[in-house]
Amino acid sequence: MMGDPQWELSLSVQSAEETHALGAALGAVLDAGDLVILTGELGAGKTTFTQGLGEGLGVRAGIISPTFVLVRIHPNLPDGPRPGGPDLVHVDAYRLDSPAEIDDIDLENTMDSTVTVVEWGRGRVEHLSDSLLDVELHRPLRSSPAAADGVLDFDTDDDDEPRTILIRGFGPRWAEQPLRPAALEGNS
Repeated sequence: MMGDPQWELSLSVQSAEETHALGAALGAVLDAGDLVILTGELGAGKTTFTQGLGEGLGVRAGIISPTFVLVRIHPNLPDGPRPGGPDLVHVDAYRLDSPAEIDDIDLENTMDSTVTVVEWGRGRVEHLSDSLLDVELHRPLRSSPAAADGVLDFDTDDDDEPRTILIRGFGPRWAEQPLRPAALEGNS
């Protein structure tokens, strides 16, 4: 990572709807050039959170995980809530092993004019910007026999179980926390 964060915010959400709403609140304050790194196991809500970010940014709906294509670009809607706002570049870095492979997909060409969200990006994309938001999504382990044996439950059908979302701001762009817990009532 990039040293110590400027600030840290931990929120509890109870459903996929609240995860989406938190993403939308954050998306509303993002600007061109912002980099967001998403971390969380399968089913933690990374794509749901990104769908919310897209809504807050005012980009075209239909955000899905870019697992097999690596990168998807979602254009800003001229008649949306933020006309003229930045496009969203959504990256899945799960199958990329190094910063060099990230460089090969040429994100530097769009970084200044878009908001870039990278799932599984920790340890791979920090070199792209001097400021970033690091978002960790955690879902609780179930009390199933598999969880009792220490095996993580990757069942992605439980969208409405509670999650803890930890957001950390790094670098000069994020000297101030953009979201206030009072403004997120219902999401904390």
